[in-house]
Amino acid sequence: MNNRFLNSKPAKSALLYIVSALFVAASLYLLLDKDTMLGFAIPVVVGILLLYIFRLDVVLFMVALVTPLSINIDLFDSGMTLSLPSEPLLIGIMLLFAAKLIYERSYDLKIATHPVSYIIYFMFFWMIVTTITSDMPLVSVKFIISRLWFIIPSYFMGAMLFRNTRNIDRFIWLYAGALLAVVAYTTVNHAMNGFSGNSAHWVMTPFYNDHTAYGAIIAIFLILSAMYLFMPNMKRSKRILVVLVTAVMITALILSFCRAALLSIIGAIAVWICIRLKIKFRWIAATVIVGGGLFFAFQQQIFDSLSRNKQDASGNFIENIQSISNISTDASNLERINRWSSAIRMFRERPLFGWGPGTYQFEYAPFQMSDEKTIISTNAGDMGNAHSEYIGPLAEQGLVGMLIMLTLVGMVVYTGIKTYLKAKSKECKVITLGCTLAMIGYFIHGLLNNFLDTDKLAVPVWSCIAIIVVMDVYHSHKDTYYEEIKK
Repeated sequence: MNNRFLNSKPAKSALLYIVSALFVAASLYLLLDKDTMLGFAIPVVVGILLLYIFRLDVVLFMVALVTPLSINIDLFDSGMTLSLPSEPLLIGIMLLFAAKLIYERSYDLKIATHPVSYIIYFMFFWMIVTTITSDMPLVSVKFIISRLWFIIPSYFMGAMLFRNTRNIDRFIWLYAGALLAVVAYTTVNHAMNGFSGNSAHWVMTPFYNDHTAYGAIIAIFLILSAMYLFMPNMKRSKRILVVLVTAVMITALILSFCRAALLSIIGAIAVWICIRLKIKFRWIAATVIVGGGLFFAFQQQIFDSLSRNKQDASGNFIENIQSISNISTDASNLERINRWSSAIRMFRERPLFGWGPGTYQFEYAPFQMSDEKTIISTNAGDMGNAHSEYIGPLAEQGLVGMLIMLTLVGMVVYTGIKTYLKAKSKECKVITLGCTLAMIGYFIHGLLNNFLDTDKLAVPVWSCIAIIVVMDVYHSHKDTYYEEIKK
């Protein structure tokens, strides 16, 4: 990952002297003239800058380590938030990637020409088109830029990192290790509040905004940790550690009281069973299509039946599961329906280009109906997004936007299952299937929530997609898994 023009010994020596001189000058200025302790932060900043230049792989590992622990900070009381320290690191990687691309004019063609990559290109193309027609172009431009600093480091640079398969293990376990620290903090905080259902919504702050995002990431890493239970030739001590981590993730998922996360795990397990039973994809697709057709054909009867469920979400696990289908009194479920209905009305008014990327939260207020509002609705309509990875793009980028997202989901799942079936090594099969099931779980969760505009979920999701693509391109045909690809 090093830039060739910085590899020569004279260039490195000159750079070292320049950086050292700037460090001494800045330290003296801050300590003597400004009488501030900020000078002590300079070595950290300088060290990170040197890592960007000489060891970008270490920076990507740092992203995995700090993302679960990052905290949203309001910049200068402007209303614009940045997740620190993860997003500055991601922005730096994005800028370095752009500079490297301009200087070297090359990138791994096998990754660049993969079908998943083509879908990502078209996704950004359509975002640019819908930004031109956006009601709030500045908001849409910010949305595109933030999506770039998630996808470029996690997917495009991540793919380069994951060509060495040992880096996959390092990345996953660095992220999981930091996440375990958040789980410990959350569990202790939850215990201090009697493990109540109400406190489950906020005990993970400031690391996660609410229990839905927390539950989503726990579900992903529950699947990723569980996949290592099937990894061959693992030492007994490591296997015991994996069992403990998996058990902790299961406990954390239950205590999160996140119903969407539980559904995502159930869905992933169902797909895993279908794969193990070797049920052909066409039968699964046919079942989904028929099931969808029956739902729309009998939707009135289904909704009438669901409306008789009065069980609200609670701290009781069984009651919490029963409340999933409550669309009569459960405020959370009703608010989702309100957001989805508003998004569909927005789509009907602008079906082709939508209202612009990132604009839903600023535009949906007038589209709310008084009889659909809940106790957590606002007249200003300033309470966030559309609660769906699919309906959100429908409102913001029109029908094409939603179809792009659905196509991406389909291609990722297809690539993952295809790669799993053709892989020669057991390790490649395990990693590929684990990442594919984790993504299936998230895509199911995406029916009820959307978090790809946050670093907490965007980094692991796009990284898992990168792993699936790398497995397909570089490792599925090999008998040996732990072997670095030479550049």
